[in-house]
Amino acid sequence: MISTYLKSIFGACLSLTLCAHAEESNLKKSEKKPNVIFILMDDMGYSDVSCYGAEKVSTPNIDRMAKEGLKFTHFHTAASICSPSRAAFLTGAYPQRAGLYMGINPNREPHWFLGLNPEEITIAEQFKKQGYTTALVGKWHLGMQEPFSYFNQGFDHYYGAPENMGHSELFRDGHEIVYEHTPLEKLNTLYTERMVKHVRDFKDEPFFLYFAHNYPHTPYKSGPKFKGSSKDGVRGDIIQEADWGIGEILKALEENGILENTLVIFSSDNGPTSDKYSKPYSGTKFVSREGGHRVPFILYWKGQIQPAESHAVVNAMDLFPTLTELMGEALPEDRVYDGLSLTPLFSGGEISRPEKEPFFYYNCENLQAVRVGEWKLHLPREKKQIPFWAVKKQKPIKKAQLYNLVTDISESHDVAAENPELVVELSALADAIRLKLGEFMQRGSEQRATGTLFPEVPILSNMPDWERLPDEEKGRGKTEFAPLRHPRKKK
Repeated sequence: MISTYLKSIFGACLSLTLCAHAEESNLKKSEKKPNVIFILMDDMGYSDVSCYGAEKVSTPNIDRMAKEGLKFTHFHTAASICSPSRAAFLTGAYPQRAGLYMGINPNREPHWFLGLNPEEITIAEQFKKQGYTTALVGKWHLGMQEPFSYFNQGFDHYYGAPENMGHSELFRDGHEIVYEHTPLEKLNTLYTERMVKHVRDFKDEPFFLYFAHNYPHTPYKSGPKFKGSSKDGVRGDIIQEADWGIGEILKALEENGILENTLVIFSSDNGPTSDKYSKPYSGTKFVSREGGHRVPFILYWKGQIQPAESHAVVNAMDLFPTLTELMGEALPEDRVYDGLSLTPLFSGGEISRPEKEPFFYYNCENLQAVRVGEWKLHLPREKKQIPFWAVKKQKPIKKAQLYNLVTDISESHDVAAENPELVVELSALADAIRLKLGEFMQRGSEQRATGTLFPEVPILSNMPDWERLPDEEKGRGKTEFAPLRHPRKKK
């Protein structure tokens, strides 16, 4: 009897103890900071993956994230070219506000000494404040001089080809150059293996992984297993291979028991080089039509985000405040941000963006369009205002052009003459923001400094303007110019 009684008491105590431990374990699990993986493709258009309308490629892993997460139909990048777009994602500000509005090329004399200002606060630095391990895999393209390095912008680890490979094919692991010429056919495999390794190595601590893929930006080659796998040539093959790599990353999260504690973000830096990949929109990379700015955007967090297709109007600058809130950090109070948190959408709520909040389409220094709600106004522009990378894709505009993006998503029917009051209203918004964020050859009152090695040398975004500058004014920008190793020549 006594033995039975003692056993029952012991069993009850053991049960209570186990329950207490279980509750404590669940509490610790719920209090664990979420991991974040940000996958940013390069030159991927709105209809480049099957869940956004692609018919010649199959992307089941990206499609899974779209089906089980938040798939956005109205997401805009802050620029239609690489460097400014990446600056906006990382800083939460229009590129013009953050001072990095030009495409940085280390082999270009006016730009080699420029980069993202070290005084800018990146999202990686926000994560570091909260004790996260941070890593960048892939393309940086925000300045290759040491002060502008990823290691000075909040990243603990680096692996990949940091530049456009038309600028430099160097491939690095940390500070070490491991390939003089990046093996393009191995790129997807190299990136996938390193991302999976990071997941395994960092699984016991909160991490932020920024996976900035170089594809489908040219040049590219598919791996042997994916050669001929799509119906869209090599470009389609490498997109399907990239999707495979994303599947391997998701599998690693599952195998290490952290999928439900990891937010995975998928997007692209700007639109594609051919408008057949930006359908149903018109325009491409380099221009201010919708095809240059509107790209896929998916937030996937198993069990934490309510699956839905969202038509909320969102943009690249929203990433910084969203992740800052998620990690439990405060927004820095000494600067202006141009985005807002998307966390209310995770559970089916609404964001606080005013219906008539304008969105500004800058192309380098030139403000080219303004959108409010369904209306988009393309502003007059002179030939000299068009950045040199867009001169073959854009023409001067003498009179403002107005389009309704609901009834005319291809921006083909100008209705400015029928809506003069809207033209005046949107033009006034453009005039006001120019005073703050600048215009061609005109600094704005709210523009922060561009990162530069030589403060005395003029910062000129356009090549022709630099070429007209006297050599004495170019100073060290010219005399100390040392381009990176040139990429291999085409045979």
